[in-house]
Amino acid sequence: MPLSPAQPRQHIHTRQVRCRGYRRDDGLWDIEGHLTDTKTYAFDNDYRGRIEAGDPVHDMWVRLTVDDDLIVHGVEAVTDKSPFPVCPAIAPNFARLEGLSIRPGFLSKVRERLGRIEGCTHLVELMGPIATTAYQTIYPYRRRLTRASGDAPPQPPKERPRLINTCHAFRSDGEIVKRLWPDYYTGAPG
Repeated sequence: MPLSPAQPRQHIHTRQVRCRGYRRDDGLWDIEGHLTDTKTYAFDNDYRGRIEAGDPVHDMWVRLTVDDDLIVHGVEAVTDKSPFPVCPAIAPNFARLEGLSIRPGFLSKVRERLGRIEGCTHLVELMGPIATTAYQTIYPYRRRLTRASGDAPPQPPKERPRLINTCHAFRSDGEIVKRLWPDYYTGAPG
């Protein structure tokens, strides 16, 4: 169901974020994010001259290469278009993410290594959707392979699953946790 009808208005700005996950032939995973910002009107920029309507103000890419455990093995960041000539120069700093693990606290560690003058606001913001895409790419794919191979059904987790209480669907007293992880269900019995 889409949003309710809007009041009369004029479209001014579009930010698009597209993320994709890939299984590599060497067993690793590439998770790519692409961010663009466009305006519906032309304007002048001191660095680039006239930026026409629809031409990206920002056009930026990030690729994280991760393993099955979501540990970052490689990072590539590219700024194809930006409002200032210095923006692309910060891309090499993103290699500082190598060795991090995409798990709770990942974004805080990204900001520690690449916050403020050490990074790019837009590329750092892209890390959230990239992290989610990594999880959505790898875990369902691996679960599907395990089921297709006829391996034993999944065993109850030995420790509390990290997804519990991360959103409304995975609340500890909800039906999904009750069904998936009954040992960690905190709702009313029955």
